[in-house]
Amino acid sequence: MRVVYAILTYLFLPVYACYWFFRGLGNRAYLDRFGQRFGWNYPRLVGGCIWVHAVSVGEVQAAVPLVNALRQRFPNRHLLVSTVTPTGAARVRLRFGDTVRHCYIPFETPGAVTHFFNATEPEIALIMETEIWPNLYHECGRRKIPLVLVSARISPKSAKTYRKFLPLFKETLSHGIVIAAQSGIDADRFRLLGAAPERTWVTGNIKFDIELPDDLRERGAALRRDNFEDRPVWVAASTHDQEEQLVLHAHRLVQERFPNAALVLIPRHPERFAAVRTHLHREGYRFVARTDGLPCTSDTEVFLVDTMGEVPLFYAAADVAFVGGTLVPVGGHNLLEPAALGRPVITGPYLFNTQDIADKFERAGASITVNNAGQLGTAVADLFADPPVAEDIGARGMEIVRQNRGSLKRLLTLLEPLIGETS
Repeated sequence: MRVVYAILTYLFLPVYACYWFFRGLGNRAYLDRFGQRFGWNYPRLVGGCIWVHAVSVGEVQAAVPLVNALRQRFPNRHLLVSTVTPTGAARVRLRFGDTVRHCYIPFETPGAVTHFFNATEPEIALIMETEIWPNLYHECGRRKIPLVLVSARISPKSAKTYRKFLPLFKETLSHGIVIAAQSGIDADRFRLLGAAPERTWVTGNIKFDIELPDDLRERGAALRRDNFEDRPVWVAASTHDQEEQLVLHAHRLVQERFPNAALVLIPRHPERFAAVRTHLHREGYRFVARTDGLPCTSDTEVFLVDTMGEVPLFYAAADVAFVGGTLVPVGGHNLLEPAALGRPVITGPYLFNTQDIADKFERAGASITVNNAGQLGTAVADLFADPPVAEDIGARGMEIVRQNRGSLKRLLTLLEPLIGETS
Protein backbone atom coordinates (compact mmCIF):
# COMPACT_ATOMS: atom_id res chain seq x y z
CA MET A 1 0.00 0.00 0.00
CA ARG A 2 2.95 2.32 0.63
CA VAL A 3 3.88 2.08 -3.06
CA VAL A 4 0.40 3.30 -4.00
CA TYR A 5 0.76 6.11 -1.47
CA ALA A 6 4.15 7.10 -2.91
CA ILE A 7 2.69 7.26 -6.43
CA LEU A 8 -0.16 9.44 -5.15
CA THR A 9 2.31 11.88 -3.59
CA TYR A 10 3.89 12.44 -7.01
CA LEU A 11 0.48 12.86 -8.63
CA PHE A 12 -0.52 15.48 -6.08
CA LEU A 13 2.83 17.29 -6.22
CA PRO A 14 1.70 19.87 -8.88
CA VAL A 15 -1.42 20.64 -6.84
CA TYR A 16 0.67 21.14 -3.74
CA ALA A 17 3.17 23.35 -5.58
CA CYS A 18 0.39 25.55 -7.00
CA TYR A 19 -1.28 25.83 -3.61
CA TRP A 20 1.93 26.92 -1.89
CA PHE A 21 2.87 29.30 -4.71
CA PHE A 22 -0.49 31.09 -4.71
CA ARG A 23 -0.40 31.38 -0.93
CA GLY A 24 2.96 33.03 -1.44
CA LEU A 25 1.41 35.68 -3.67
CA GLY A 26 -0.61 36.88 -0.70
CA ASN A 27 2.09 36.31 1.88
CA ARG A 28 5.70 36.30 0.67
CA ALA A 29 6.75 34.27 3.69
CA TYR A 30 5.28 31.18 2.00
CA LEU A 31 7.91 31.52 -0.72
CA ASP A 32 10.76 31.52 1.80
CA ARG A 33 13.20 28.73 0.83
CA PHE A 34 10.56 27.41 -1.55
CA GLY A 35 12.88 24.71 -2.89
CA GLN A 36 13.03 22.98 0.48
CA ARG A 37 9.39 21.99 0.04
CA PHE A 38 10.58 19.78 -2.83
CA GLY A 39 13.83 18.48 -1.38
CA TRP A 40 16.38 21.13 -2.42
CA ASN A 41 18.73 23.60 -0.70
CA TYR A 42 18.79 22.06 2.75
CA PRO A 43 21.56 22.96 5.20
CA ARG A 44 24.33 20.37 5.04
CA LEU A 45 24.93 19.23 8.61
CA VAL A 46 28.21 17.36 8.51
CA GLY A 47 28.32 14.71 11.21
CA GLY A 48 24.54 14.58 11.57
CA CYS A 49 22.04 16.27 13.83
CA ILE A 50 19.32 15.84 16.42
CA TRP A 51 16.19 16.65 14.44
CA VAL A 52 13.00 18.03 15.99
CA HIS A 53 9.93 18.52 13.78
CA ALA A 54 7.20 20.94 14.92
CA VAL A 55 4.46 21.77 12.44
CA SER A 56 3.63 25.34 13.41
CA VAL A 57 3.59 27.88 16.24
CA GLY A 58 1.86 25.72 18.84
CA GLU A 59 4.16 22.76 18.35
CA VAL A 60 7.25 24.98 18.31
CA GLN A 61 6.15 26.55 21.58
CA ALA A 62 5.61 23.08 23.08
CA ALA A 63 9.06 22.01 21.87
CA VAL A 64 10.90 24.92 23.55
CA PRO A 65 11.67 23.08 26.84
CA LEU A 66 12.78 19.99 24.91
CA VAL A 67 15.06 21.90 22.56
CA ASN A 68 16.59 23.86 25.43
CA ALA A 69 17.23 20.66 27.36
CA LEU A 70 18.83 19.03 24.31
CA ARG A 71 21.04 22.08 23.79
CA GLN A 72 22.27 21.81 27.38
CA ARG A 73 22.82 18.04 27.39
CA PHE A 74 24.31 17.73 23.91
CA PRO A 75 26.12 21.05 23.34
CA ASN A 76 28.37 19.65 20.60
CA ARG A 77 25.58 18.28 18.44
CA HIS A 78 23.80 20.08 15.62
CA LEU A 79 20.15 20.75 16.45
CA LEU A 80 17.76 21.03 13.51
CA VAL A 81 14.17 22.23 13.94
CA SER A 82 11.86 21.82 10.97
CA THR A 83 8.40 23.31 10.50
CA VAL A 84 5.67 23.34 7.87
CA THR A 85 4.47 26.92 8.24
CA PRO A 86 6.39 30.20 8.00
CA THR A 87 4.79 31.33 11.28
CA GLY A 88 6.40 28.31 12.88
CA ALA A 89 9.71 29.28 11.30
CA ALA A 90 9.37 32.80 12.70
CA ARG A 91 8.78 31.37 16.19
CA VAL A 92 11.90 29.19 15.87
CA ARG A 93 13.98 32.28 15.01
CA LEU A 94 12.42 34.23 17.88
CA ARG A 95 12.94 31.56 20.54
CA PHE A 96 16.30 30.08 19.49
CA GLY A 97 18.03 32.60 17.24
CA ASP A 98 21.09 31.04 15.61
CA THR A 99 21.58 28.38 18.29
CA VAL A 100 19.64 25.89 16.15
CA ARG A 101 19.28 25.37 12.42
CA HIS A 102 15.89 25.62 10.77
CA CYS A 103 14.43 24.20 7.59
CA TYR A 104 11.04 23.39 6.08
CA ILE A 105 10.06 19.74 5.94
CA PRO A 106 9.70 18.43 2.38
CA PHE A 107 6.50 17.31 0.78
CA GLU A 108 6.07 13.54 1.05
CA THR A 109 7.50 12.43 -2.31
CA PRO A 110 10.19 9.75 -1.84
CA GLY A 111 12.71 11.80 -3.81
CA ALA A 112 12.29 14.92 -1.69
CA VAL A 113 12.49 12.88 1.51
CA THR A 114 15.71 11.22 0.33
CA HIS A 115 17.32 14.59 -0.48
CA PHE A 116 16.34 15.88 2.96
CA PHE A 117 17.98 12.93 4.75
CA ASN A 118 21.09 13.02 2.57
CA ALA A 119 21.69 16.69 3.42
CA THR A 120 20.80 16.81 7.12
CA GLU A 121 21.87 13.28 8.17
CA PRO A 122 19.59 13.03 11.23
CA GLU A 123 20.87 10.80 14.03
CA ILE A 124 17.46 10.78 15.71
CA ALA A 125 14.07 12.20 14.71
CA LEU A 126 11.73 13.72 17.31
CA ILE A 127 8.28 14.48 15.89
CA MET A 128 6.05 16.69 18.03
CA GLU A 129 2.56 15.35 18.71
CA THR A 130 1.03 13.37 15.84
CA GLU A 131 2.47 13.94 12.41
CA ILE A 132 2.32 10.63 10.53
CA TRP A 133 4.31 10.79 7.29
CA PRO A 134 4.58 7.27 5.74
CA ASN A 135 7.45 7.99 3.34
CA LEU A 136 9.46 9.96 5.87
CA TYR A 137 8.97 7.32 8.57
CA HIS A 138 9.88 4.56 6.11
CA GLU A 139 13.13 6.36 5.31
CA CYS A 140 13.93 6.62 9.02
CA GLY A 141 13.39 2.87 9.31
CA ARG A 142 15.47 2.10 6.22
CA ARG A 143 18.37 4.17 7.57
CA LYS A 144 17.90 2.81 11.11
CA ILE A 145 17.35 6.30 12.51
CA PRO A 146 15.53 6.21 15.89
CA LEU A 147 12.20 8.00 15.56
CA VAL A 148 10.16 9.20 18.55
CA LEU A 149 6.67 10.69 18.51
CA VAL A 150 6.81 13.25 21.33
CA SER A 151 3.62 14.01 23.32
CA ALA A 152 1.86 11.80 20.80
CA ARG A 153 -1.92 11.88 20.69
CA ILE A 154 -4.71 10.64 18.48
CA SER A 155 -8.20 12.07 18.71
CA PRO A 156 -11.18 9.71 18.28
CA LYS A 157 -11.91 11.40 14.94
CA SER A 158 -8.33 10.90 13.70
CA ALA A 159 -8.32 7.30 14.90
CA LYS A 160 -11.37 6.55 12.73
CA THR A 161 -9.65 8.14 9.72
CA TYR A 162 -6.43 6.22 10.27
CA ARG A 163 -8.31 2.93 10.62
CA LYS A 164 -9.63 3.38 7.08
CA PHE A 165 -6.01 3.15 5.92
CA LEU A 166 -4.93 0.62 8.52
CA PRO A 167 -2.51 -1.39 6.32
CA LEU A 168 -0.59 1.79 5.44
CA PHE A 169 -0.37 3.01 9.02
CA LYS A 170 0.50 -0.42 10.42
CA GLU A 171 3.44 -0.49 8.02
CA THR A 172 4.33 3.11 8.90
CA LEU A 173 4.37 2.39 12.63
CA SER A 174 6.31 -0.86 12.25
CA HIS A 175 9.75 0.69 11.71
CA GLY A 176 10.82 0.62 15.36
CA ILE A 177 9.05 3.88 16.16
CA VAL A 178 8.95 4.88 19.83
CA ILE A 179 5.63 6.38 20.96
CA ALA A 180 5.83 8.80 23.90
CA ALA A 181 2.08 9.20 24.34
CA GLN A 182 0.26 11.93 26.22
CA SER A 183 -2.13 9.51 27.96
CA GLY A 184 -2.97 5.85 28.33
CA ILE A 185 -5.90 6.30 25.97
CA ASP A 186 -3.59 7.72 23.30
CA ALA A 187 -1.17 4.85 23.83
CA ASP A 188 -3.97 2.30 23.35
CA ARG A 189 -5.06 3.99 20.11
CA PHE A 190 -1.51 3.83 18.75
CA ARG A 191 -1.29 0.14 19.62
CA LEU A 192 -4.53 -0.51 17.76
CA LEU A 193 -2.99 1.16 14.70
CA GLY A 194 0.03 -1.12 14.81
CA ALA A 195 2.53 0.49 17.19
CA ALA A 196 4.70 -2.02 19.02
CA PRO A 197 3.50 -2.36 22.65
CA GLU A 198 7.07 -2.64 23.96
CA ARG A 199 7.92 0.71 22.31
CA THR A 200 4.79 2.57 23.41
CA TRP A 201 5.12 4.61 26.59
CA VAL A 202 3.02 7.15 28.47
CA THR A 203 5.16 10.19 29.25
CA GLY A 204 2.47 12.90 29.51
CA ASN A 205 2.06 16.17 27.69
CA ILE A 206 5.26 18.17 27.32
CA LYS A 207 3.18 21.35 26.97
CA PHE A 208 2.76 21.38 30.75
CA ASP A 209 6.52 21.92 31.09
CA ILE A 210 6.00 25.38 29.65
CA GLU A 211 8.94 27.77 30.06
CA LEU A 212 8.16 31.46 30.50
CA PRO A 213 10.88 34.12 30.80
CA ASP A 214 11.74 35.02 34.38
CA ASP A 215 11.02 38.71 33.76
CA LEU A 216 7.74 38.17 31.89
CA ARG A 217 5.47 39.33 34.72
CA GLU A 218 7.61 42.42 35.27
CA ARG A 219 7.54 43.33 31.57
CA GLY A 220 3.80 42.68 31.45
CA ALA A 221 3.24 45.03 34.38
CA ALA A 222 5.36 47.71 32.67
CA LEU A 223 3.41 47.28 29.42
CA ARG A 224 0.18 47.69 31.33
CA ARG A 225 1.37 50.85 33.09
CA ASP A 226 2.47 52.40 29.81
CA ASN A 227 -0.72 51.60 27.90
CA PHE A 228 -3.68 50.81 30.13
CA GLU A 229 -2.94 52.16 33.62
CA ASP A 230 -5.76 50.97 35.90
CA ARG A 231 -8.27 50.13 33.16
CA PRO A 232 -9.76 46.59 33.06
CA VAL A 233 -8.02 44.71 30.23
CA TRP A 234 -8.83 41.46 28.47
CA VAL A 235 -6.92 39.62 25.76
CA ALA A 236 -8.42 37.72 22.83
CA ALA A 237 -5.43 35.75 21.54
CA SER A 238 -4.88 33.57 18.47
CA THR A 239 -8.19 34.57 16.90
CA HIS A 240 -9.34 33.50 13.43
CA ASP A 241 -11.49 34.79 10.59
CA GLN A 242 -15.08 35.35 11.73
CA GLU A 243 -13.95 35.07 15.34
CA GLU A 244 -12.71 38.66 15.60
CA GLN A 245 -16.22 39.89 14.76
CA LEU A 246 -17.63 37.84 17.66
CA VAL A 247 -14.92 39.10 20.00
CA LEU A 248 -15.54 42.72 19.03
CA HIS A 249 -19.27 42.32 19.56
CA ALA A 250 -18.51 40.86 22.98
CA HIS A 251 -16.31 43.86 23.74
CA ARG A 252 -19.23 46.21 23.06
CA LEU A 253 -21.20 44.29 25.67
CA VAL A 254 -18.31 44.53 28.13
CA GLN A 255 -18.17 48.28 27.57
CA GLU A 256 -21.82 48.62 28.58
CA ARG A 257 -20.80 47.60 32.11
CA PHE A 258 -17.19 48.82 32.03
CA PRO A 259 -16.97 51.82 29.65
CA ASN A 260 -13.21 52.14 30.12
CA ALA A 261 -12.43 48.48 29.38
CA ALA A 262 -9.69 47.75 26.85
CA LEU A 263 -9.46 44.78 24.49
CA VAL A 264 -6.11 43.43 23.28
CA LEU A 265 -6.80 41.63 19.99
CA ILE A 266 -4.15 39.23 18.66
CA PRO A 267 -4.98 37.48 15.35
CA ARG A 268 -3.41 34.06 14.91
CA HIS A 269 -1.93 34.52 11.43
CA PRO A 270 0.17 37.50 10.30
CA GLU A 271 -1.31 37.49 6.80
CA ARG A 272 -4.61 38.58 8.39
CA PHE A 273 -3.24 41.56 10.32
CA ALA A 274 -4.08 43.99 7.52
CA ALA A 275 -7.61 42.62 7.11
CA VAL A 276 -8.32 42.94 10.83
CA ARG A 277 -6.98 46.48 10.84
CA THR A 278 -9.26 47.32 7.89
CA HIS A 279 -12.24 45.83 9.73
CA LEU A 280 -11.52 47.93 12.82
CA HIS A 281 -11.37 51.07 10.67
CA ARG A 282 -14.55 50.18 8.82
CA GLU A 283 -16.49 49.51 12.03
CA GLY A 284 -15.32 52.74 13.63
CA TYR A 285 -13.34 51.34 16.55
CA ARG A 286 -10.83 53.60 18.22
CA PHE A 287 -7.71 51.46 18.11
CA VAL A 288 -3.93 51.47 18.17
CA ALA A 289 -1.79 48.83 16.47
CA ARG A 290 1.39 47.52 18.03
CA THR A 291 3.43 48.39 14.94
CA ASP A 292 2.19 51.99 15.07
CA GLY A 293 4.57 52.53 17.96
CA LEU A 294 1.98 54.59 19.81
CA PRO A 295 0.72 54.05 23.36
CA CYS A 296 -2.94 53.64 24.12
CA THR A 297 -4.86 56.69 25.28
CA SER A 298 -7.80 56.72 27.66
CA ASP A 299 -10.28 56.46 24.77
CA THR A 300 -8.51 53.61 22.92
CA GLU A 301 -10.96 50.73 22.75
CA VAL A 302 -8.82 48.08 21.05
CA PHE A 303 -5.09 47.41 21.01
CA LEU A 304 -4.29 45.39 17.87
CA VAL A 305 -1.18 43.24 18.24
CA ASP A 306 0.11 42.89 14.68
CA THR A 307 3.44 41.34 15.66
CA MET A 308 4.56 37.77 16.29
CA GLY A 309 5.66 36.09 19.49
CA GLU A 310 4.17 38.52 22.03
CA VAL A 311 1.10 36.62 23.20
CA PRO A 312 2.58 35.69 26.63
CA LEU A 313 3.60 39.31 27.22
CA PHE A 314 0.05 40.53 26.70
CA TYR A 315 -1.38 37.74 28.83
CA ALA A 316 0.93 39.03 31.57
CA ALA A 317 -0.45 42.56 31.09
CA ALA A 318 -4.15 41.59 31.19
CA ASP A 319 -6.82 40.62 33.71
CA VAL A 320 -8.71 38.03 31.65
CA ALA A 321 -7.70 35.79 28.73
CA PHE A 322 -9.87 34.45 25.92
CA VAL A 323 -8.12 31.73 23.90
CA GLY A 324 -9.06 31.86 20.22
CA GLY A 325 -9.82 29.18 17.70
CA THR A 326 -12.59 28.06 20.04
CA LEU A 327 -15.60 30.18 18.98
CA VAL A 328 -15.10 28.95 15.41
CA PRO A 329 -14.47 25.28 14.54
CA VAL A 330 -10.68 25.48 14.49
CA GLY A 331 -10.20 23.41 17.61
CA GLY A 332 -8.48 25.75 20.04
CA HIS A 333 -4.97 26.85 20.94
CA ASN A 334 -2.72 26.89 24.00
CA LEU A 335 -4.64 27.22 27.27
CA LEU A 336 -1.50 26.78 29.36
CA GLU A 337 0.21 30.11 28.64
CA PRO A 338 -2.45 32.26 30.35
CA ALA A 339 -2.97 29.62 33.05
CA ALA A 340 0.74 29.55 33.91
CA LEU A 341 0.45 33.29 34.59
CA GLY A 342 -2.62 32.87 36.78
CA ARG A 343 -5.02 34.48 34.32
CA PRO A 344 -8.63 33.25 34.26
CA VAL A 345 -9.22 31.46 30.97
CA ILE A 346 -12.32 31.71 28.76
CA THR A 347 -12.86 29.52 25.72
CA GLY A 348 -15.50 28.75 23.17
CA PRO A 349 -16.90 25.24 22.67
CA TYR A 350 -14.51 24.09 19.90
CA LEU A 351 -11.65 22.51 21.82
CA PHE A 352 -10.95 19.29 19.94
CA ASN A 353 -7.29 20.17 19.28
CA THR A 354 -6.63 20.50 22.98
CA GLN A 355 -9.42 18.36 24.43
CA ASP A 356 -7.46 16.58 27.16
CA ILE A 357 -6.17 19.84 28.60
CA ALA A 358 -9.58 21.51 28.24
CA ASP A 359 -11.20 18.62 30.11
CA LYS A 360 -8.74 19.01 32.97
CA PHE A 361 -9.55 22.71 33.16
CA GLU A 362 -13.29 22.12 33.09
CA ARG A 363 -13.19 19.46 35.82
CA ALA A 364 -11.11 21.74 38.06
CA GLY A 365 -13.23 24.86 37.46
CA ALA A 366 -10.17 26.50 35.90
CA SER A 367 -11.91 27.84 32.79
CA ILE A 368 -15.21 29.22 31.55
CA THR A 369 -16.74 27.90 28.33
CA VAL A 370 -19.02 30.18 26.29
CA ASN A 371 -20.97 29.49 23.13
CA ASN A 372 -21.42 32.90 21.53
CA ALA A 373 -20.47 36.56 21.64
CA GLY A 374 -23.16 37.41 24.18
CA GLN A 375 -21.93 34.81 26.65
CA LEU A 376 -18.34 35.89 26.08
CA GLY A 377 -19.12 39.51 26.86
CA THR A 378 -21.01 38.51 30.00
CA ALA A 379 -18.23 36.22 31.20
CA VAL A 380 -15.53 38.89 30.76
CA ALA A 381 -17.59 41.56 32.51
CA ASP A 382 -18.48 39.20 35.36
CA LEU A 383 -14.79 38.48 35.96
CA PHE A 384 -13.99 42.20 35.91
CA ALA A 385 -16.78 42.74 38.46
CA ASP A 386 -15.60 39.99 40.84
CA PRO A 387 -11.78 39.97 41.14
CA PRO A 388 -11.73 37.23 43.85
CA VAL A 389 -13.56 34.84 41.52
CA ALA A 390 -11.19 35.73 38.66
CA GLU A 391 -8.21 35.17 40.95
CA ASP A 392 -9.58 31.80 42.09
CA ILE A 393 -10.10 30.56 38.51
CA GLY A 394 -6.59 31.71 37.59
CA ALA A 395 -5.11 29.96 40.64
CA ARG A 396 -6.85 26.71 39.68
CA GLY A 397 -5.27 26.91 36.23
CA MET A 398 -1.82 27.52 37.71
CA GLU A 399 -2.27 24.47 39.91
CA ILE A 400 -3.16 22.28 36.93
CA VAL A 401 0.05 23.38 35.21
CA ARG A 402 2.06 22.68 38.36
CA GLN A 403 0.56 19.22 38.97
CA ASN A 404 1.12 18.02 35.41
CA ARG A 405 4.73 19.03 34.98
CA GLY A 406 7.32 16.29 34.59
CA SER A 407 6.73 15.03 31.07
CA LEU A 408 10.04 16.50 29.90
CA LYS A 409 11.99 14.59 32.55
CA ARG A 410 10.28 11.31 31.64
CA LEU A 411 10.85 12.00 27.94
CA LEU A 412 14.56 12.73 28.38
CA THR A 413 14.94 9.48 30.33
CA LEU A 414 13.50 7.72 27.28
CA LEU A 415 15.60 9.67 24.77
CA GLU A 416 19.06 9.64 26.32
CA PRO A 417 19.81 5.96 25.55
CA LEU A 418 18.60 6.46 21.96
CA ILE A 419 20.70 9.58 21.43
CA GLY A 420 23.62 7.99 23.24
CA GLU A 421 23.50 5.05 20.86
CA THR A 422 23.95 7.43 17.92
CA SER A 423 27.00 9.21 19.35
